[in-house]
Amino acid sequence: MYLECGPCTIRSWRNDDEESLPIQANNRKIWLNLRDQFPHPYTTGDAQRWLQHITAVRPESSFAIDVAGEAVGGIGLVLQSDIERCSAEVGYWLGEQYWGRGIATAALKTLTAYAFKNFNLTRVFALPFARNDASIRVLEKAGYTCEGRLRRSAIKDGIVLDQFMYAKTDDM
Repeated sequence: MYLECGPCTIRSWRNDDEESLPIQANNRKIWLNLRDQFPHPYTTGDAQRWLQHITAVRPESSFAIDVAGEAVGGIGLVLQSDIERCSAEVGYWLGEQYWGRGIATAALKTLTAYAFKNFNLTRVFALPFARNDASIRVLEKAGYTCEGRLRRSAIKDGIVLDQFMYAKTDDM
């Protein structure tokens, strides 16, 4: 898969991303705003395991954010099942040196449109930590609406946190 987004490209993960992944992902600031399944420290071994796993998943729903031919972040969907099969959770991260350039917003807008078109979804949602102002701004700039605050709904780094529920529906 390959989608042009202006300041970046969304593309399929490749085995050669093993080199750039630890460089971009091994950052505590990034880890603090992601689910615990994202390792810290992030090693070459973590990159190898991730790429081996994700390149075999079908349908393909997790992608690299690419700038100038290098994977500098990731964006993906967790397709829901059963009665929520019309929904997907979106998640994303970006290497710190690429923050503040509109890359995450462009990637999120593009992936959201792709998700509605290709996965028969009516809703794409995200659950940023309430303290993650940057991600909240990305979601809002990408047209997502805050639907509520989930009080004391997550634990990260030993701290109980609130999350927000942001969503975009196919009628927006």
